[in-house]
Amino acid sequence: MTWHAQLDMNYAFERDRSVVRYRHEGPIRILQSLYPEGHQICHNVLVHPPGGLVGGDQLDIRLHLGTKSHALITTPGATRFYRSVQGEASNRVIARLDDGARLEWLPLETLAYSGCEAHNAMRFELAPTAELMAWDITALGLDHAQAPFTQGRLTQHMEIPNVWLERGTIEASDHRLLDSPLALAGQRCMATLLFASGLPLNNARANQALEAVRAILESSPQRERAAATMPTPQTLVLRSLTPMVEPAMELMRQAWAVWRETLWGLPGTPPRLWRL
Repeated sequence: MTWHAQLDMNYAFERDRSVVRYRHEGPIRILQSLYPEGHQICHNVLVHPPGGLVGGDQLDIRLHLGTKSHALITTPGATRFYRSVQGEASNRVIARLDDGARLEWLPLETLAYSGCEAHNAMRFELAPTAELMAWDITALGLDHAQAPFTQGRLTQHMEIPNVWLERGTIEASDHRLLDSPLALAGQRCMATLLFASGLPLNNARANQALEAVRAILESSPQRERAAATMPTPQTLVLRSLTPMVEPAMELMRQAWAVWRETLWGLPGTPPRLWRL
């Protein structure tokens, strides 16, 4: 049996408060909206009760953030692509941000089990004054559990139309990609933190954000396999390669906090769920 699940989330800024209305089909929910930072920022946790995806499963999440709304979205656990025996499993996120909206898309890690056939895709559409902070942290196999990524395929897709497009497919049999020093260099966790704006970033603002995150990298154990750049006038990107999830997640959380403070003037206090 395969699962098809869809969640539509619509945020609005009403009476000085970001609120969400949602509709779901299949096994996906959001928990109660939380406001640990005040009513202007709505925190939500996505819950997928099956706990993972197998061949044929489809998980579709659609977000619309109305003018001036601000949402922080995370998950209670990893997204797992299990071994597939009947086709590809897909996890798709499409988000549309109106003017003045802010989205923090911060799910916990994605785990690609050996033998999976997986498609993990994100598309973010930004109005001119909208801004986005999003990360993707993906591990291939579970080496610490003696279950390396020896079979299967993972396709990753991250897109901001006319601004940013990144797409790649990793085959477990492609050892040159997985092990070459010019590619993944034997590392099995890939992490990306993206900040994007609907309009080109002010140079002083962008440079301040890059300097702040580079200061973290200078003292980080991950500094040799991590870098922060400004690949387009509208995007800042931090990338890291690590042998497993934990060091990548720690680096991404530190960088998220410092970018939140530098770019938005907001405290980098992590959601309570991350500290459980």
